Order: sequence, then C-alpha cells, then structure tokens
Amino acid sequence: MNGSGRLLALAALMLACAGSASTAIAQGAENALPTCSTSDTTSAPCIDKVDPPSWWVALPSPMLLLHGAHLTRARFSIAGKGVFITQSEIMANGHYAFLWLATRSADPQPIRIRVTTSAGSAAAPFRLEPRMPAAHAGFSALDVMYLIMTDRFADGDLSNDPQPSERDLPRGWHGGDFRGVEQHLDYLQQLGVTTLWTTPVYDNDGGTQAYHGYSATDLYRTDPHFGSMADLRHLSDALHRRGMKLVLDTVPNHLGAMHPWAADPPTADWFHGTRADHRIASDKFQSVIDPHATPEQRRGVTDGWFANVLPDLNQENPLVRQYLIQNVIWWVENTGADGLRYDTFPYVGRSFWQALDQQLHELYPRLTTVGEVFNGSPVVTSYFAGGVVREGIDTGLSTPFDFPAFFALRNAFSHRDEPAAGKAGHDGMPALEDVLRQDWLYPHPERLVLFIGNHDTRRFLSQPDASVADLKLAFALLATLRGMPQIYSGDEIAMRGGDDPDNRRDFPGGFPGDAQNAFAASGRTPEQSDVHDWVATLFQFRDHHPALANGEQQDLFVDPSAFVFVRTADLKKGCGAGNGERYLVAVNSSDQPRELKLQLGHTALDGCSAFTGEIGSSAVLHAIGSELTISLGPKQAEILEAHQGIAP
Repeated sequence: MNGSGRLLALAALMLACAGSASTAIAQGAENALPTCSTSDTTSAPCIDKVDPPSWWVALPSPMLLLHGAHLTRARFSIAGKGVFITQSEIMANGHYAFLWLATRSADPQPIRIRVTTSAGSAAAPFRLEPRMPAAHAGFSALDVMYLIMTDRFADGDLSNDPQPSERDLPRGWHGGDFRGVEQHLDYLQQLGVTTLWTTPVYDNDGGTQAYHGYSATDLYRTDPHFGSMADLRHLSDALHRRGMKLVLDTVPNHLGAMHPWAADPPTADWFHGTRADHRIASDKFQSVIDPHATPEQRRGVTDGWFANVLPDLNQENPLVRQYLIQNVIWWVENTGADGLRYDTFPYVGRSFWQALDQQLHELYPRLTTVGEVFNGSPVVTSYFAGGVVREGIDTGLSTPFDFPAFFALRNAFSHRDEPAAGKAGHDGMPALEDVLRQDWLYPHPERLVLFIGNHDTRRFLSQPDASVADLKLAFALLATLRGMPQIYSGDEIAMRGGDDPDNRRDFPGGFPGDAQNAFAASGRTPEQSDVHDWVATLFQFRDHHPALANGEQQDLFVDPSAFVFVRTADLKKGCGAGNGERYLVAVNSSDQPRELKLQLGHTALDGCSAFTGEIGSSAVLHAIGSELTISLGPKQAEILEAHQGIAP
C-alpha cells in the first residue's frame, strides 16, 4: 500500500471492502480447530486458534496467543517432552490467553496444550519442528527484483478460483496463485530477473476487494485463493533451485478491517484507538523527522488508522511487539525467504523496527529488507534507512525504496508530476541528477531499490506524454544507475493502466481464455516484443557485467534532455590493464538528435581513448585528446565500454 495523500480517498473503498460478503472459495483452513462459541451454555473452556500454530527447535522460545471461549480462571498445561509453560496471562473477557513456553532444549515433536476449568477442559495441538536448511541469501545491487501481484499474474490452479468468476470485477479475485507464478519462472529468468517479490500472502477473507493482500484477516495462514503453505514453499524451493530469491511482503503496521481483532482485540491497547475512536493516518512524514514537531503531530503518522478503517497495531505494547516479530520469523522460517519488503514503513515507530531487525539478523545474518517510504524527498527517505543512528535508534533497514529517483524518472519523461511527488516541477534530467547528488544522505546509497513503477502508481505509459521510446529510455537508466532495479510485472511488455485498480490488470496469457499470451515470444504484439526484448537485453547484459550493478558512479554531463555517466569498480583508477571494466552510459530524451562533447580529463575516463558500443549502438568512437564526441539519435540510449588504446 502506498503512503501518499490518497489515504482519505481510499477510505470509502476500504469501507466497502469491509462491509462486503465474501464470495470466495470455501476456506478449509490448514490445521483448523473447531470454532468456539461464547454463548455455549455449558461454559466449558474452548480453544479455536493458537498463534503461532508451530515453532522450531533452537529458535528463541515462543509466546503463544490462544483464542477461545470461557478461559477465565483457566489452568494451562502442556504435554510435551522438555517443553514447559513459564508464564501465562488470561485476558479479562476470557477470549484470549498468552502462554510463554520454554522450548530451546526440546526436540521436534507434536505437543498438546490443555486448558482446564471447573466446567471442563479442552486441548489444542502445537508442533515443534526441526529447522530446514535455507540460505536466506538476501538481495543486493547484483540482483534484479520483479514485483508480482499474485492474483493478477497467472492462474495455475483452477480449483482455488472464486465461484462465480470475478475476473470482470476490477477489484475482484481474478484467480492468480502461487502455482501460476511457479509455472512462469522460465519467463522471469530469461528476462534477467533474479529476485521475486510477491504482494502479501496472508489470508484476506475480507470480501471481493481484498485480492491485493494488504487487508490481512489471519497472519498465520496463506490466502486459499493463492494456495497452501506447501504451494508457497514449493515456489520458494523452485526459485532457489534456479539460484533465484524470494522476497515476502510484510505488513506489521495494520490489519484488515474484517480481522476478528477489530471487533474483539486481545488487549484494550492492542491497537492505537478503536473502530469508534481513532486517528486517521497522516502521510506528513516530515513531522516524524522534525525535531521541533509536537508528539501529537508525530502520532498522526505512527498511530493513525490507514485509510481511516485499517486497525493500526500498537507496537509499543510488548505483547503486540513480540507477536509481530514472531510472525515475521514464522514466515521466513516456513518459506525459506531471502528478504522482506516492509509495507508502510514510516507509519511504524522506529523502536519496533530496531527490535525486529536485531532479532532477524541474529537468526538470519544474510537476510535483507527494503522499506516503503512513499515520499519524493531524499531527506525524508534517507531518515528511515538503517546503518545510522537517529534519535538514538538505528532501524536496521537494509535500504528504502528510492521513491525520490522514481519521481524524478517519471517527471523526466512526462509533463505532469506523479501524485504525492515530494518535489514539483518538470525539470528533466537535472532533477534526476539532483536526487542522485543527495546520495550522501544515505549510509548505503548503493543498496537503494530503484524502480519506474509499482502496484500503487499508474503505469509508466499512462503518464501524460510518455511514449514507448520514453519507457525504453527509463529502463536503460533503471538497468545502469546505482542501486538494485525493481520491475513491476507487465511494464516489460508496455502495459498501460491508470490509478488503482486500473494499474493492476491481469498479465495477458496468465489466465484461461486469454486471447493473447505475452509470456511467449510468439504471442506478443510488435510493441510488446520491442520493449520486452530491450529489457531482456539490458538486464542480461547487466548480469554479465558487474560494474553496471555494484560499480561506483560518476556523472559527466547533464542538461534538460541528456544525461551521461560512468559505471566502474573504482573511479580513482583510470583506463588500463587490470583496472576493470568501465562503461559510459548516455541518454538523450529529446525528440531531436544530440551531439554531446565530453571532457574526459580528470574523470573516471581519463586515459580512455576508444569506446565500443555494446547496447543501443555498435559504433566505435575515439577520443581526440581528452575530448569525446557522442552523437545520439532522438530518444536514444547507449552503453559503451571504454578502453585504453585501440578498441578490441
């Protein structure tokens, strides 16, 4: 979900979602317990949910949250070898109980949790599992991330489709699932993708408008529209066999309006406010970073209900904090995930992120995280990056998404700003260079995740005046600028789409009855093939030349329609044997040809005399003295390799 000024506009939509009746498939929950009834006249205790439903040996001992009925004054016991209850706490309404277990020295085994009162007893299962080997490899600038909205990508299992079909509903469930994603990994790999980010996989039993995954109703269950946990793990294993990575979308800020807690929270302060009395979330992130802001202004961001209807979790409550941290661990451990994408990052207090990061890095040292900070200012965005202490806290975030560069890239190829851009004005390429100039604000600018579109923004080609040629130029910059590129599914085939939900159309060819199959080269239109093949060429070339991925960057020339820069492993070394590859990237966004004269002296290209076109041109250019002349056609991008002496 985005953090833009469209929060209030979303409110009516979310309320409609909350009030709708689900037309989804039968739920059939994995390991479901019988539903407890508070009106049961026998008053016997009952347990119908245990969170988490399982845990792993050799991990920190878990806190369990039990839901049921008639738990007041209950006594709890556990049947398991080497497992003990160290503490318990029953909530006043008798619906919830917290149990703290000691499990560090236990072996894998099934366990029974028993609750007893004077009116009777009940039991619920729990499992201690052996840890599965997993690399949890993390992502880096060497990777290319691909964002998939699972419901809109491909339908690989017709049995979990909604009945009747909802494909004609823009906000309905269309049938995409984990198996559909797995069936198209060849397509992703041939495109140059190394890392898959899926929108949230949580159960979203909130009606016909909860297809996106950001309105969770059960944090310990995959949504059955997408498939089972076994299906998700199968997808993860398939990615890892190919050397690819999985990034899960994680939402610790809020829940869906239809989550049972919204009407019956485990504790009185489980949320910031209640359904009847709460703040509306503000996206004025400047108040969070402003040392002179009032506490009330800051709480407007961190304590407000997103879109006015999504319950805002109170991470300052130690019980909530532990519940959420355990939940993240549970998903990472179950899926073998390599990284996490954090939704609505600024809306959660910094101390929670610090606590989560410390726990994750203790358990998974290589796992990486990327946070959504939907703002166009590098000053605001960099404040949330990890690796630096601010207000006494290091969030530990591996990197934020580079929204400032996103807005600059969009505006460079459009005559109107994206909504919620942190900086107004159509400034062309200098606006992009200005964003890059502020990289000093970040502890690790090389980690920034760069993108030209995602599921919360209108499609690139639906921007005013943006053309296919502009899209190809934007992809050229995405593939060659510092940081890790992220592609939104469908942009590589020139998909159009306006504001949500129009930007979330089905991928053509992923669903039964589709008239076109853009997954296959033979099924693409000439325009789709043009963009797809350009994107594949760029990212495959990037994969074979690490200087374009993790090399340093030096900007040589910029004006309103042209941008020229160098990527190389070490800017301080000139051309010469053993000094590594160095690439000159030149972009002309004008409708007219450009002739650019570059002064190479005292730059990373000092001493380079020959330049071989690799992408966009096969021309061989020669410097005259320390001056190089580059001729670029209208809307042209070139990548040239620099050499000392005669080009090979």
